[in-house]
Amino acid sequence: MDLFIALVICLSFLIFLFLWNQSSNKGKLPPGPTPLPIIGNILQIDTRDVNKSLLKLAEVYGPVFTVYFGMKPTVVLHGYEAVKEALIDHGDVFSGRGSFPVLDRFNQGLGVAFSNGEIWKQNRRFVLTILRNMGMGKRTIEDRIQEEALCLVEALKKTNASPCDPVFLLGCAPCNVICSIIFQNRYEYNDKKLLTLLEHIQENLRISATSWIQLYNAFPLLIHYLPGCHRELFKNVAKQAKFISERIKEHQESLDLNNPRDFIDYFLIKMEKEKHNKETEFTMTNLIMTIWDVFVAGTETMTTTLTYGLLLMLKYPEFTAKAQEEIVRVIGRHKSPSMQDRSNMPYMDALIHEIQRYTDIVPNNLPHAVTQDINFRQYLIPKGTTIFTSLTSVLYDAKEFRNPERFDPSHFLDEHGNFKKSSYFMAFSAGKRTCIGEGLARMELFIFLTSILQHFTLKPLVDPKDIDTNPVLSGVGSVPPNYKLCFVPV
Repeated sequence: MDLFIALVICLSFLIFLFLWNQSSNKGKLPPGPTPLPIIGNILQIDTRDVNKSLLKLAEVYGPVFTVYFGMKPTVVLHGYEAVKEALIDHGDVFSGRGSFPVLDRFNQGLGVAFSNGEIWKQNRRFVLTILRNMGMGKRTIEDRIQEEALCLVEALKKTNASPCDPVFLLGCAPCNVICSIIFQNRYEYNDKKLLTLLEHIQENLRISATSWIQLYNAFPLLIHYLPGCHRELFKNVAKQAKFISERIKEHQESLDLNNPRDFIDYFLIKMEKEKHNKETEFTMTNLIMTIWDVFVAGTETMTTTLTYGLLLMLKYPEFTAKAQEEIVRVIGRHKSPSMQDRSNMPYMDALIHEIQRYTDIVPNNLPHAVTQDINFRQYLIPKGTTIFTSLTSVLYDAKEFRNPERFDPSHFLDEHGNFKKSSYFMAFSAGKRTCIGEGLARMELFIFLTSILQHFTLKPLVDPKDIDTNPVLSGVGSVPPNYKLCFVPV
């Protein structure tokens, strides 16, 4: 009986807290569906496909509306104008990182992807400096990608044109590029450490897109103590952190303060310089979190995009053939593709942009938050409010892309066949929180995909008409369907 009374008191308090929060926000936040006490709008949102639910709500409530995931309000911005106004026109105010409970327990507000305030500013600035020092945007990093592309081509040749699942082979290439930047070494494609890292990354992508994780983020205090796939995610992240810690220890033992070799060395040298500053953000824990952010983001998003890209090329062989004709005409069969070639290859450039637009791998972006109270479109959004920016609504805007539901590289070509830029292309987000590795990702996508099409004919195992390109899961990220293909050397 005592337990029952305690539960009733707790439930009553939560309902009171919810109603008080509702009344205090009344007349401030944008309109939206009426939330229920404690659970908010969770019954009105399909946790298996949050994006689709938000798109339907936008049809009712317009480009700016509020939904409650549990007791916390989230303002959703839908459409190019609203997203641009927030992320670019009011970039500083909308530059906060919204709460992401399933990872907040691990990252402790550190790193570069999920941090806020001064920690985020210092980390982002320092990471960009390191990447520039290591050649991002320069020939040195391009050389690394070209070398890795050759390794990828050799690995694909070893499949002997037999049916294979491309995910891990495609994942090895961007993972090795990131490893060379962070750890100064790469791994053979059959290396157990590399394959284990990729396995954890792929498994966490699938887990993070499940309904269970959407529920965890809405009710973290409840779900955290229940059995579920979040526990597997925590285990995988802990193993990744252990791997990173071991690499850092190896670097500490051989560190030369005057001769940094890689990302870890640059950070360790900065830590040494700041060791007497009690308020420094450059700590061992922050180093681990920052490496984890860079490593996972740089590997997972590239693997997903490459995997989706080949699936779309199987589905639409006519577009693949056009790209291959351009590759042979501009580069030939033997020269390694370079970024200098891209300006002479408008069709390949358009194809890659269309892959990123169409696949829309992070539909609602990572959550943002406002850093101060702001009057936005006649509404007052309080400081700290979580913001979802619908990248889908921008990438699939019919005003900019005439057939947004259709995969078509001509979305990025003008009437003369020249590449056409678009401000609606927000595959890397926009504003202050735009992807920190955008320059690296653009290089990798162009060189890896061009190298594959230069050396192979992609052979599907089923009729292209029967290939389904819809994601199997769509949560924080979109998970491509499993498939096999043959890499037939040309």
